[in-house]
Amino acid sequence: MPNNYRLAKVSSLLKKEITLILQNDLENDLIRDHFVNISKIDLSGDLQHCKIYISSTAEEKVRKEIVENLNTAKSSIRHSLGKRIEMRRVPEIIFKDDVVLDKGLSVLKLLDELKSKNQTNNFEDKDAKS
Repeated sequence: MPNNYRLAKVSSLLKKEITLILQNDLENDLIRDHFVNISKIDLSGDLQHCKIYISSTAEEKVRKEIVENLNTAKSSIRHSLGKRIEMRRVPEIIFKDDVVLDKGLSVLKLLDELKSKNQTNNFEDKDAKS
C-alpha cells in the first residue's frame, strides 16, 4: 500500500499535467470558452484509478456538458498524460462535476438572508420599543 506522501505527490503531478493538457492540448471550444479548474483529485491507493473533480464559472447545464466532453476525450487526455509523465501505468481517469462550491455558495447566500432578516427584525423591535 503506497503511503500518503506518494499519493499526494502523484496527485499533485497529475493535477498539474492535466491542467496543462486542458489549457493547451485539448481542442474543445466549450472548455476553452469557460474557466475550467481542477478542484480535487481522488487517486486510489494502487494508483490505478483517478477521479478528477472539475469546477467552472459556467452554469450547471454547461458544466455538465463540459464534464461529458471531458469524459468523451479521456482516452486522448490519458494518452497525452502518458507522454508527459513517466509512470509504470497511467491511471484510468473519470471526470466529475464538483458541486461542493455551489453548495457552499448556497449556504453563504442563506446565511446572508438570515442575517439581513435578523437585522430588519432587530430594527422593528427597536422601533416598537420607542
